[in-house]
Amino acid sequence: MKRLPDLLALWAVTLWVGGLFAIGYLAAPVLFYQLDDRALAGLLAGRMFTYIAYVGMVCGLYLLLHRLVRHGGAALKQGFFWIVMLMLLLTLGQRYGIQPIMEGLKAQAWPQDVMQSLFRDRFQTWHGISSAVYLIQSLLGLALVAKMNSR
Repeated sequence: MKRLPDLLALWAVTLWVGGLFAIGYLAAPVLFYQLDDRALAGLLAGRMFTYIAYVGMVCGLYLLLHRLVRHGGAALKQGFFWIVMLMLLLTLGQRYGIQPIMEGLKAQAWPQDVMQSLFRDRFQTWHGISSAVYLIQSLLGLALVAKMNSR
């Protein structure tokens, strides 16, 4: 059982980074490609992004705590720790900063679809920012997997 925390850490990295790629680069594009209703595709993709954000928060907190318990203050000198911290901060910023802005723009556009409204340009700007943050998270996730594998 001594190795259980390490196994949980490995699973947390796998779940978080795998989920980022599965949702962001597979499921969401498929929704927009397959569904004729772009608003429905956006709604479903948004929900999946919310769920993976929650997964990321849980996994990120576990990974940080695991490192601190395992390595003490030396964890603060490890790249792994800071990659997880940055990914967690980006996740929090995305979920509690960017997503509420985008949801607010959709609400202001209601009953019209936001892409058919006066808020289209602002929504597209925030969507672009969101996409860039997600890409950075994904690339950091690849670095995290490499760090995990190099131990």
